[in-house]
Amino acid sequence: MHMADALISPAVGGTMLVVSAGVAAYSIKKIKSELDEKKIPLMGVLGAFVFAAQMINFAIPATGSSGHLGGGLLLAIMLGPYAGFLTMSSILLIQALFFGDGGLLAYGSNVFNLGFFTCFIAYPYIYKWFTRKGLSSKSIFNGSMISAIFGLQLGAFGVVLETLLSGKTELPFRTFVMLMQPMHLAIGVVEGLVTAAVVTFIWKARPEIMEKAALGQALGRIQIKKVVTGLLIAMIFIGGAFSWFASANPDGLEWSLEKVTGTAELEAEGNIYRVLSDFQQKTAFLPDYSFKTDEDAVDLGSGDAWPAVDAGTSISGFVGGAMTLALASLIGFAVSLFKKRKRVASA
Repeated sequence: MHMADALISPAVGGTMLVVSAGVAAYSIKKIKSELDEKKIPLMGVLGAFVFAAQMINFAIPATGSSGHLGGGLLLAIMLGPYAGFLTMSSILLIQALFFGDGGLLAYGSNVFNLGFFTCFIAYPYIYKWFTRKGLSSKSIFNGSMISAIFGLQLGAFGVVLETLLSGKTELPFRTFVMLMQPMHLAIGVVEGLVTAAVVTFIWKARPEIMEKAALGQALGRIQIKKVVTGLLIAMIFIGGAFSWFASANPDGLEWSLEKVTGTAELEAEGNIYRVLSDFQQKTAFLPDYSFKTDEDAVDLGSGDAWPAVDAGTSISGFVGGAMTLALASLIGFAVSLFKKRKRVASA
């Protein structure tokens, strides 16, 4: 559900960048009390895991479409809404800049659609309601399923609303929304199942992590080595090999666009679109998660062969995961350092 720049106007894109930056600033302010030397690396590792997981598109039966994990709810459950939102912002920035996944003008919209709705709506008002009496396999499953579906429905509707406000007349509101919402309902079911499975594993290994996240507290003396190791191993296997098995079908957004307009990619004219596109082509050294073959073309792997065994895909998984881990951790360290300096200055 990564929006391309052509789907939104500069006014809407700019507004959403400001809105998402405001939410990020608010998250930085609120997260200071719960950051410690253990939560920072957990932000990085979870960001890397979600990056790798988003590379795997799973087919939606009988539709010719596919979907992928959003990951915002998982981040919120494990880290709390503020650290979760900042980690999602890191993931989407790495994807847009270095892999050409999602537009730069649309970056604020993508962060809001994939991060805000899950971290600040679905997690606190639905997931925490299901688990208010304590964590159990049943409450985690029910909360994950309903929250994932609800969060993805809000995100899908956000895409439709942003295209409407952008004046994209080739995407009539009623038709577009009637395609986007049912498709992302199916995707939300799969995301709920995956989220429930991952959260249940971590809950059984270290339930205190989620309890601290829900209370907005630092991890303190909680041992997280087993969880971090498990997530790193999963990230390596998912990004390095499981990504070969990703469906070649268009994702829910591309599928909806193609049904409405006859093409999965709209064209946009204007200086800002051209400048941002040229800049993104220069920064995206692994476009579409594969090697560049020449200045204008991208190696898409093995054509119709499946699994699409491609060294470029594996390298993308490793490099993208490492870059996300580094950026999310850097954000955490920067906030922690600022907090310490402020404390010393006020002492």
